[in-house]
Order: sequence, then C-alpha cells, then structure tokens
Amino acid sequence: MATVVLVGTLDTKGDEYAYLAERVREHGVDVVLVDAGILGEARTRADVTREDVAAAAGADIAALAAAGDRGAAVETMARGAAEVVKRLHAEGRLDAIGALGGSGGSSLATYAMRQLPIGVPKLMVSTVASGDTSPYVGSVDVTMMYSVVDIAGVNRISARIMSNAAGALAGMAKATVPQLGEEKQLVTASMFGVTTAAVTTARERLEELGYEVLVFHQTGAGGGSMEALIDAGFIAGSLDVTTTEFCDLVAGGVLVAVPERLESAGKRGVPQVVSLGALDMVNFGPMDTVPERYRGRNLYVHNPTITLMRTTPDECREIGRIIAEKLNAATGSTVLFVPLRGVSAIATEGQVFHDPEADEALFETIRSLVDTSKVEVHEVDADVNDPEFALAMANRLHELIEARS
Repeated sequence: MATVVLVGTLDTKGDEYAYLAERVREHGVDVVLVDAGILGEARTRADVTREDVAAAAGADIAALAAAGDRGAAVETMARGAAEVVKRLHAEGRLDAIGALGGSGGSSLATYAMRQLPIGVPKLMVSTVASGDTSPYVGSVDVTMMYSVVDIAGVNRISARIMSNAAGALAGMAKATVPQLGEEKQLVTASMFGVTTAAVTTARERLEELGYEVLVFHQTGAGGGSMEALIDAGFIAGSLDVTTTEFCDLVAGGVLVAVPERLESAGKRGVPQVVSLGALDMVNFGPMDTVPERYRGRNLYVHNPTITLMRTTPDECREIGRIIAEKLNAATGSTVLFVPLRGVSAIATEGQVFHDPEADEALFETIRSLVDTSKVEVHEVDADVNDPEFALAMANRLHELIEARS
C-alpha cells in the first residue's frame, strides 16, 4: 500500500492534521504522522513522536522547550524531521510527503521536503503560498497550495482545501511513471525565451546523437534546480547556453543566480559547454516595480509581468569576472563559446538591446580573465541563436562526453 508521510506541529495543528490524515486514508493510502511540535500536548496521536524527531537532530525535546527560543527550536526540529523522512523514504515507507502550516510550519516542513530526492511528491498547504515561495521551494519540486484561510480549525473552506490536498497527495503517492523506452545519458541545457532558438537547435542535435536533454528555464530557481541535478550525479554533460541569472545577481534583478550556479559540473568533472546567453538583460516585474534608480535605463517590456533592463559595460565586466572565475575553477572538460554578434535575440544589430560597447566589455573581460590553459574558448562571428553556433556547441559537448566515457 502506498504511504503518505505528514509532518506537522501537532500541538497547534493536531486537529487539522487528524482531519487531513483521515481524508488521505479514504483514498486507500496509509499515513505516517510525524510530530514536530515542541510545547503543548499533541492533539492527535503521532506515529513518530516529537521526542524521536528531536533525537534525530541530536537534541532533547525538554531542553528545547525549556530554552524558550522558538527560532532555534524550529530549526532543530526541521533538521530532525528531515532525518526522519529520509529514513522513512529509504525504508520504502514514504511515497509522498505533505504538510499544513503558516510561515513557521511551512519553513519546518519544506526544509524536510527539500532533503528528499527530486521526483518524490511533496505538497505544502500554506498560508504563505500566495507570496514569494522561493524560500520554501528552493530548487526542489515542492508544490505549494494556498490555504486561503489560516490553518486554524476545520470549517467549510479549510475542509475543502484539505480534502483537495488529501486527494492530491493520495493520487501522487499511487501514481507510477510509465517506461519511456531505452534509458539514455542525460544532458542539461539552460534556456531563456531569447535563447530558445539556440537551445532548440542544440537539443534536437543532441537527441539525434542519443541523449535525453533536460531543459531548465533560467529563473533563479531554474538554474538552481539544474545545478542540484548535476551535483546529484545524474548528468553526463551540461550545455549551459544561458548564463543570464548572473545579470540579476550583479544588478539586483528578480531572477538571481544561486551561489552554486555554474559550479556543479566543474566540481564533479562533468563535461560542460558554456555560453553567454542573455547576458544583456536584468529582469524585473511590471514596469512600476523597476527601482527608481533604474528608470532612466534602457528598459523593455517583455510582457505585462516582466520588464527587462539592458546591462551596462560596467555590469558586463563584473558578470564576465564572475563567469571567468567559476570556469577557471572547473576540474573537468570546459569549453566556452562566445557569440560575437549578439548574446540574445534582442541584442543583435537593429534590436532594442544592441549595445556593442557593453558586449565588448563582456568579451574583453572574458579574454583577459579566462585561463585558456584550463578552458577552451571559441569566439564565433555569429549570434547565440545562429543554427551553426548552436550546432557547434552541441557537437563539441558530444565530443567531450565521448572522450570521458
């Protein structure tokens, strides 16, 4: 029988967890209830007690309660819950994980969820799911469901939401993935709307060569997810066409590169072909969200929810420095392709972000700082979306992977 693990603070949310657990069981799925509460008595019986959870983090529940430090207690119980759910998964007793909570409960439960492998179903019903969920989701496949009302009692609204969550958890726990045929070597690729043509051409070429290509949208979280998968050891090669998240890191945009961006392949010795895709743009929300200090810059409304800002020469120099530093640290085969005629679909001659001075600042920084004894560099008289440029990247990555195997 499939099993759903529910992680929560049963001193404050025990009634709600009891209701959710019963709804899950109605779908023919077993439930393991994990208590991560600290202070009051549990309002429903747990299968894994708070004492067990604290002990898994090397702590004593009584000492945590006596200390009176809620932040430290939540952090400790989050670590303990993570150890518990990892153990349950390893024992084959976790097919999906779910939780209910406000900001504290969401922080605790999603920390535990993020320690589980990608692909294990994870559902967080939360009061904070309508806002910025990145601290809770991270780079992992956590699904956030907005609770609409607070997790405080079972009423006609919360009962519907929790019943929906129960159905989702039970369905995910019982779902199977059909065989997709022959297992192929996996390759990651980084993409943005303005580099789609390049990645599509390269992806199709790599698929012809027998690879399965996983494409990641470079939204900050997308780059983080790609790095996590590479670091997990599943990937044969990386086609990192689009390194745009460094623009937001440098200029304060909304799609910021995670600290480990452009490092995982290098650390693991995974062959990587890298380019400078979309280094012409910083991302903000609607036009009225662009910081006042940037209102005089070259701004472009990409769609009603995204405004792009052209990077300056100084910003491009800093971006180039970061990329060079990360490439130089790589331990495996690393190749950089430089598209001299434009780094995105809107940076070519005649387009809104065409800026030869900024591009040259980027290229010259790369030339001066990249260690060519470690990194193979190709400067190509084409834009990033030129089919020949894309094919050259794909073919070179194939050669690197073949040489490693």
